[in-house]
Amino acid sequence: MAKADAEGTAGGEEPTGGSTGRTPRTRAARTTTASSSATRATTARGTTARARSARRAQAAPDAQPDAQPDAKADAKADAKADAKAAAPAAPEARPAAKPAGKPAPKPEPKPEVKAKADKKKDKGKAKSKAKKLKAEAKAAVKAKRAEATEAATSKDRPKLKNKDYEAELARLQVELVKMQAWVKHAGLKVVVVFEGRDAAGKGGVIKRITEPLNPRSARVVALAAPTEREQGQWYFQRYVAHLPTAGEIVLFDRSWYNRAGVERVMGFVDEAGYREFLRSTPEFETLLQRSGIILIKYWFSVSDAEQERRFRRRIDDVTRRWKLSPMDLQSRARWVDYSRAKDAMFLATDTPAAPWWVVDADDKKRARLNCITHLLQTIPYQDLTPEPVKLPERPDPGTYVRPPMNTQRFVPAIW
Repeated sequence: MAKADAEGTAGGEEPTGGSTGRTPRTRAARTTTASSSATRATTARGTTARARSARRAQAAPDAQPDAQPDAKADAKADAKADAKAAAPAAPEARPAAKPAGKPAPKPEPKPEVKAKADKKKDKGKAKSKAKKLKAEAKAAVKAKRAEATEAATSKDRPKLKNKDYEAELARLQVELVKMQAWVKHAGLKVVVVFEGRDAAGKGGVIKRITEPLNPRSARVVALAAPTEREQGQWYFQRYVAHLPTAGEIVLFDRSWYNRAGVERVMGFVDEAGYREFLRSTPEFETLLQRSGIILIKYWFSVSDAEQERRFRRRIDDVTRRWKLSPMDLQSRARWVDYSRAKDAMFLATDTPAAPWWVVDADDKKRARLNCITHLLQTIPYQDLTPEPVKLPERPDPGTYVRPPMNTQRFVPAIW
């Protein structure tokens, strides 16, 4: 062992490698390290063997002849330990690095898988649409209940005194004149639709609106049943002919909504025509508004009991009996059918751009004042009332002589 160490020392150092600045280990140092390792391994084997022999001698002193097979086994175990100590330590295994680059494209789904996904997507859309329609139906029911509650509340109010009603109506009619002057000045086009139950008071409100207005620029449209020629036209065509020009106000006493009401209930229109009307009416009204028309829609709501009371009054009063048509009498027998038709009409045509405004019409006087007030609030206008004019003096007639009165025919003066 000493000789090996001496030879390793005499070998000297290996020359430095390259210009890296690192000093390599010498051959002598490597030889010394190997010799030390071998010496320690031999010493350990000897110590282990002597310890095992001592233990066997203490445990079985009479079994000396059989010790040879154990010595062979010990030698074999020592050889395995030497081989394990001399073997270099295996480096730690590191996880393999993932190759850099774009991920592999996903494979196209099979046709049957894609069809199944599309079917599921369509089913989800249909479910969403059904959910939306259900929500709208609930909203309509809620609005109807609110309307009934409001109507019930109005019945509890004290009766409006005639003096107060006349004073407020006179004030509102002055404002209507101002509004009409502004409509003419600004070139506005106004359409007001009046719909509702029979005997709900639509005509009374229209009369109070038009009383103070100039009939040249404010007119009422109340069309009779369509003629044979009109029946072959586009449904909205006969109403389009009555739309206002610039500076006009047109009040429709019943309108194109006849198709969703009386025509639907009485069977004057087939299912396809009715469905087409509900689909195309919002589009038609959008076209009117895009052309510059201000569209306002009122629905006059009256209770069953109040409608019956007004019908009986018309029957008893000869001057009012003309207001009762065969269709009015049918509206009593088909009250629920008209209610369903009205609900479906609201669901399809009550849009944010052209909403329905419901008027509680059980109290006629309140209904008139409320409707006129809302109309004035809906149409913005400015006060263009002209200054008072001075009446000129009458000129001298000069040589003019009026003919004798007996040469003219006068209405008999009975009163």
